[in-house]
Amino acid sequence: MKSQLLIFICFLILGTNIASAQNAHFTMQGVIEFDKTVNMYALIKRSINKDNESWYGPAFENYKKNQPQFKVYKSTLTFSKDRSKFDPIPPETTSNGFFGNDPMAEQNNTIFNDLASGMSTMQKSVFEETFLVKDTTRRINWKITTETRDILGYKCRRANAVILDSIYVVAFYTDQIPVSSGPESFSGLPGMILGVALPHENITWFATKLNEIQVTEKQLAPPRKGKPTDNKGLKDTLTAALKSWGDYAKSYFKAFSL
Repeated sequence: MKSQLLIFICFLILGTNIASAQNAHFTMQGVIEFDKTVNMYALIKRSINKDNESWYGPAFENYKKNQPQFKVYKSTLTFSKDRSKFDPIPPETTSNGFFGNDPMAEQNNTIFNDLASGMSTMQKSVFEETFLVKDTTRRINWKITTETRDILGYKCRRANAVILDSIYVVAFYTDQIPVSSGPESFSGLPGMILGVALPHENITWFATKLNEIQVTEKQLAPPRKGKPTDNKGLKDTLTAALKSWGDYAKSYFKAFSL
């Protein structure tokens, strides 16, 4: 009798789980709004060294008196089951004092991903020039963990990775949006990335709103303006342009390669 009762309970639990899975809602298209937040004080402080501290130090102190610690940018990620497009929203004001032109503290990319073919089209602003970079989607060697957090009501799992040889990345994705995309060029997880942090770069991207709506072909059209190139071509161009910049080249190269 006890064994029959145990079997009945097991079937009841199994049936409940199956029903729950069948009723689960999956978001397949829409528009996600993101905030990119940059800790400007930490970013600037990291660039001060013994060679420039005599004039960078006072400039930094003056910056702190007149500018906020955190700089926030808005962007959108429009997506369907097989395409996504990341669009920066131009800021209302662009005056940020002496340190306002650091490319790590800007949004330089419009990125279209064809998820079915694994190809990307990226419109990149590099100084005064615009490039149209067509290449395969960035491959990131993610390590998925058991840590979770809630973002916009979605249960998100944490994944870690290293990109560009040295940039540590923490991402939070949800399989309730089964589209392998995310903000900027972060993708490749079994679900939508709703949060990204670069802890050592003092930069984060987090979703602030999700509109589950039917998106149009126009909204998901890839960018078309810019000098055509691929990832290798852009890297060669940056290397040539920054070869005489010394230590400053590392930060700029990293920013334009994200």
